[in-house]
Amino acid sequence: MDGHNSEADLKYLRLLGEQYPTVEALCAEITRISAKLSLPKGTEHFMSDIHGEYEAFCHIMNNCSGVVREKVNLWLGDLSVREADELCTLIYYPAAILKQHHHKGEIPPEWYKRQTEHLIRLCRLLSSKYSREKVRRFMPDGLAFLLDELMHYQNDETNEESEQEGNRRRYHDAIIDALISTRSIDSLIEALTVMIKRLSVDRLHVVGDIFDRGPRADSIMDILMDHHSVDIEWGNHDILWMGAASGSECCIAGVLRNSISYGNMEILERGYGIPLRELTLYAEKQYPDLKPDQAMVQAVNVMMFKLEGQLILRNPEFDMEDRLLLDKIGRDRQTVEIDGKTWPMKPVPLPTVDPSDPYALTDEEAQVMAGLKRAFTHSLRLHEHIAFLYRRGWMYRAFNGNLLFHGCVPLNEDGSFLKKKLDGEELSGKALMDHADRIARRAFYNGDRAALDFMWYLWCGTDSPVCGRRVKTFARAFVPDERAWQEPRNPYYEWYNSESKCREILAEFGLTEDTSCIVNGHTPIRVTHGESPLKAGGKLVVIDGGFCRAYQKTTGIAGYTLISNSHGMRLMSHQPFTSLRDAQETGRDIHSQSFEFKTFAQRKYVIDTDQGRVLTERMNDLMRLLEACRSGVINLQR
Repeated sequence: MDGHNSEADLKYLRLLGEQYPTVEALCAEITRISAKLSLPKGTEHFMSDIHGEYEAFCHIMNNCSGVVREKVNLWLGDLSVREADELCTLIYYPAAILKQHHHKGEIPPEWYKRQTEHLIRLCRLLSSKYSREKVRRFMPDGLAFLLDELMHYQNDETNEESEQEGNRRRYHDAIIDALISTRSIDSLIEALTVMIKRLSVDRLHVVGDIFDRGPRADSIMDILMDHHSVDIEWGNHDILWMGAASGSECCIAGVLRNSISYGNMEILERGYGIPLRELTLYAEKQYPDLKPDQAMVQAVNVMMFKLEGQLILRNPEFDMEDRLLLDKIGRDRQTVEIDGKTWPMKPVPLPTVDPSDPYALTDEEAQVMAGLKRAFTHSLRLHEHIAFLYRRGWMYRAFNGNLLFHGCVPLNEDGSFLKKKLDGEELSGKALMDHADRIARRAFYNGDRAALDFMWYLWCGTDSPVCGRRVKTFARAFVPDERAWQEPRNPYYEWYNSESKCREILAEFGLTEDTSCIVNGHTPIRVTHGESPLKAGGKLVVIDGGFCRAYQKTTGIAGYTLISNSHGMRLMSHQPFTSLRDAQETGRDIHSQSFEFKTFAQRKYVIDTDQGRVLTERMNDLMRLLEACRSGVINLQR
């Protein structure tokens, strides 16, 4: 250590040294970090646009996007198809499968031994790219000792039977026999299956849109909250629910409209305890000639368009005046003017719209909305889930050289970054995304009117980075001619086919590696029309493949998973899923196809990752501390 270190450097090193009682402990930590940096990069999975499809999501999480079956076929190739199916289903749903076997009678010890051997072998091979310290974290406390012993017994260490190997074999068998005789082997099997799934996927990225359309987004959130390593890049539907939980009346109306329209009221009433009785009674009273669900949608539509109008008028900087349409309805209530063109309207009743003040809520509407706002802002389970979205979520994420975001980086027609004036400042590119992230957090934690209004803008604003299109909600609700429904998109969705433009966007976020790419969701890929999820020569990949059942006829598949491991990147396309019951009872799996589109010139290790850079910086600091100790500047002995 030279004599040019400042007093601040020495103070920092002394504080760092307080973590290590001896030089030996310091050297051990340096060695641990150095060894960890030499391990292969962990496997990352990317998913998007789950849209409440709990059963399909649950199965893909359990089969690790098809990776578990790949490993079984690769490493246990001597199994028959029936045996491989049985093992995979046991890994996916251990509790259900063990329960089925118990109902048939006593499970033979040979079955337990055979399945346990397979599971231990898979765990052992999957754990080879992790430190034992990390693997132990995946072990339940009560079984950690036994799992560690079983996983690190090597039956094939030598080709010749030796006394030492025989001893280990007997020890291994004694553990299994004792677990079977004490009827505790089920717990070991369940622990092994959990470890296999955790070791298969080191990091999960959810690139937006967990909510809406499908029935059980709340159950998906429960799974994500229990995941060992996950981050979320907010989608426009997530933002809508985040705004609703924060208290935005416009977002609340939007959530209600989507949930009722898709027949998903159960998530509101049973999932989050939000009562709809007052809204139901009001809708039936106000729109008696409509069916109950249609009456609710109509009541919500009218309140929503009124609230949106008020919001737009107090936020002219949003440039959303094209959505002010209640005052464009003709006197006869049969036409509406949209973008200077007159369109015939559906014969919808509008008894609460006052032509002289079309955006004012009636007293009854205000009362209904106030009750709904109380319910949304006081739902404990909803707030638990939304708080998790804020803790583990971002507007975008730069992770291990890739740029993840749901919607778009808003661009002008010429491909330049669109400048949006917000809070008196013109923002574009990364600065616009950072600003949006800050205001979204302010909406939840502070709840001020400006931030809540901005959540609605993020949900449906033409220049919003999570929306990026001109949403025609009014036309879809009230105009039968589908030509009025066309939703022009931000020029980003044309420019994202350009490799040079994608490289420019990546550079805007500080990513200049040749292997870097943009990971997008939001826009379903129409596989049946020949559309490819790969854009710009592989610099951008769209992973919205149709998790939502409503889109599967259009996309032709049922979702993508992007997988990035130490060797490269590939896409897994998934076929439609039947049901969890079918999967558990028949062993039916989701058929997935793999397509590798990027192979790294050199294998990537932990040292090449974001975590590796943090670890390297820490190791360098520890090396400086070691040098200071050995030169006598700092003394760790105490």
